[in-house]
Amino acid sequence: MIGTGAIRLDEYDVEPRFAATVVSTERIMSPSLPLRVPADEEVRELVLDVDRPDFPYEAGQSLGVIAPGSPALGRPHHFRLYSVADLPERNEAGKPRIKICVRRCAHIDTVTGERHLGVASNYLCDLKPADTLSVNGPFGLPFAVPQEQDAHLILIGTGTGIAPFRAFVKHIYRDRPDWTGRIWLFNGARSGLELLYMNDQTTDFVQYYDWETFEAFRTLSPRPGWADRIAWDYSFAERLEELWSMLSSVKTYVFVAGQEHLRGQLDERFMDVAGSREAWARRKAALVASGRWVELLY
Repeated sequence: MIGTGAIRLDEYDVEPRFAATVVSTERIMSPSLPLRVPADEEVRELVLDVDRPDFPYEAGQSLGVIAPGSPALGRPHHFRLYSVADLPERNEAGKPRIKICVRRCAHIDTVTGERHLGVASNYLCDLKPADTLSVNGPFGLPFAVPQEQDAHLILIGTGTGIAPFRAFVKHIYRDRPDWTGRIWLFNGARSGLELLYMNDQTTDFVQYYDWETFEAFRTLSPRPGWADRIAWDYSFAERLEELWSMLSSVKTYVFVAGQEHLRGQLDERFMDVAGSREAWARRKAALVASGRWVELLY
């Protein structure tokens, strides 16, 4: 598999910690979930006020959340990172206000067959307005806007991985009026209900469709409602030559956000775009070496 390195969650420092208060929590998936999509796979947007006036976060960074762990098992806390899903702002008291996007998740133990709830995600999704939690950070700036105003950006996100791109795109069109490079956003999901910020509930990306430089593509499973793999091949095939031309340009940056398995899926599809495994290996190696292929995977 062709890939890049990543920092493990247990390598992050969970100190110092700060209190945060839940301002609001809102479900941003459609309530009309199709058959075979578990109801507990809801996605919520949480608005948090951080009790630290000088909390220096920027668009593209991540917030550390320290959820209660299992002291009896030697895990007093459970640490997870969540991308900031909007531009920096402050509340009436001047404290930082942050939005994060959380999917309530669970996994099946392949040995025992038992179903286990995700610790941090379920903790966050169960919070109510006025509840408090412990946070730290901010961490990293994985998706830094290139200095060149004519740089081309290929943004690829699945599920809650689309959250950092929401802030990223907003930042470019608000703070970089000189931007002339193309921005292609591929929003992957199993169904239209999971197209966060591009569905009936939240349509943030629509406001950028009038920009000649911005295009967004919905990349769905061929069988909505099933746990099929996202059909990247269809979405890429429709613009094969143009996509390869962008990938071959020294002005192009590729930013990827989503679950860990997304890396392998994209490598398979980009091999088709490049024409062979070897051609894609060379192209991706060049992108990685020059800092123009950046991943935020969990």
